[in-house]
Amino acid sequence: MADVAVIGGGPAGLSAALFTSKNGLETILFDTDETWVHSAYLLNYPGVKQMSGDAFVDVAREQVDDHGADRHQGEEVTDIDHANGKFAVETAQETYEARYVVLATGQSRDLAEEIGCEFADDGTVAVNNDGRTSVDRAYAVGWIARKDMIQVAISVGMGAAAALDILSTERGKPFHDFDTPAAIE
Repeated sequence: MADVAVIGGGPAGLSAALFTSKNGLETILFDTDETWVHSAYLLNYPGVKQMSGDAFVDVAREQVDDHGADRHQGEEVTDIDHANGKFAVETAQETYEARYVVLATGQSRDLAEEIGCEFADDGTVAVNNDGRTSVDRAYAVGWIARKDMIQVAISVGMGAAAALDILSTERGKPFHDFDTPAAIE
């Protein structure tokens, strides 16, 4: 059983998978490559002067892979179940189990509804500042939890917040993913 299943390969899902896998949690990422960021061109992302959405996705996928996430490219999640403290994530190929799930499914909120997440009045999945939903160990990040006003930077931040909350829960104290040049040399 994996620690974390991330459903969605856009900026929010890639960010969540990067943080959890980089910090030692066994992470499965399901990426159908249907993210809207492919049509974007980044000129307003801090630290990136300019970059196509396609290039952004390619770099983020490489980072996720380099940190050991088990990325299932093109494998669509068709069903999800939450019982006995774990999630069963079903695809046409297999059923996977995870202790946490991060829903980064864009505007599709069907999987959130399947596991019983509460919804806000505007139709988004109700979450706290860390992306926690009303379902234990389930997170919703990116467009699924925001109404229309979404940007790559916001989505990446939401994915990171959920991942840090999961890591903090696992470690029993606040966790910060802060690298220094000396630490990576």
